[in-house]
Amino acid sequence: MIEDIESATPALCRLQLGAELRRLRHRADLKSSQVARRLRWSPSKLTRVEYGDNAVVEPDDAVMLCDLYGADPATRSLLHNYAVVTKTKQNRWESPGNQPTVQPTLHAFIGLERSAAAVRCYASEYVPGLLQTAAYARETHRSAPRKFSGEEIELQVTTRMARQAVLHREESPLELFAILNEAVLRRHAGDSAVTREQLQHLANISTLENVQVQVVPFSLGFHAGMNGPFTIFRFARASPSRPIVYLENMAANWVVAHETVIDGYERAFSDLQVLAPSSREARDMIHKVIKEI
Repeated sequence: MIEDIESATPALCRLQLGAELRRLRHRADLKSSQVARRLRWSPSKLTRVEYGDNAVVEPDDAVMLCDLYGADPATRSLLHNYAVVTKTKQNRWESPGNQPTVQPTLHAFIGLERSAAAVRCYASEYVPGLLQTAAYARETHRSAPRKFSGEEIELQVTTRMARQAVLHREESPLELFAILNEAVLRRHAGDSAVTREQLQHLANISTLENVQVQVVPFSLGFHAGMNGPFTIFRFARASPSRPIVYLENMAANWVVAHETVIDGYERAFSDLQVLAPSSREARDMIHKVIKEI
C-alpha cells in the first residue's frame, strides 16, 4: 500500500521506472494484454508497475520487461537499478561502494521533469533550479550542509544547467509557473555580482511565453505558502502519469501522490497566484532590488 506521503528515494525511481517501461512497451507496439499473456502475469500487475502503484518493483520483473521490449543494455541496466532502489530504499546504485554525485533519486527526478507538461512551484528561500544561473547554482552547493568537492560541485552545476533545456525545447516546452517569496530576491548568493546576474536572469526568462514568475511581497503578510516550498508536476492529458507533488528540506525529500492531498497543494498554489502581483509587476520588483544591491 502506497502512503499518501513517502520518501522520494523509492517513489521517484518507481514512478520513472513505470514511465520508461510504458514508453518501451509503446515503442515495441505491444498492448498491455499481450505483455501480460506472454509473461503469464495478471493484467493488473503490469498496470500497477506502469503506474507506480506497487511500493516495490522486483528487479527481475523489470529485466523481463526490458528483454521483451528489446531495450538496449544501458536502458536495461538503468531500469534494473531503479527497481533495486525500490527494494533497498537506498539512494545509490546497486554496485557496492558506488555512490555517484548524480544519485538515482535525482536521475529519476530529471526524467520526470523532462516528461512533465507543466511544473508549478513555490520557492521560499532560493531560486528554483530551472531558473538558476550557473554561478548561483554553484553558490547553493557551496553552502549546502553536505560538503561537496570542487569536482562534485561542477558536475552538479552542469547537471542543473542541462535540466533547463526543457524550457527551451522547440516542441512542447515545459510550462513553468514559479512563485517566489520576496526573501528569494533579497537573499544574496555569493557576491553582489552573482546576485545581480541571477536577478537579471529571472527578469529575462520570465518574458518567455512558457515561463511565469510571480513574487509574494513581505507586505502581503501570511499566505498559503507559509508551510514551505513545494513543486507540483502535471503531465499531458494523453499521458497515463498522474500528478505528483515533490517536497524537500535539509533532512529528506518526499513525494505526494494521493489525489486529495495534491488537490490541497493545487488550491494553495492557486491562492498564491491570486495573491501575488502579476508577472509584469514581479519584473518591476526584481529590477528595483537589482538597483538596491
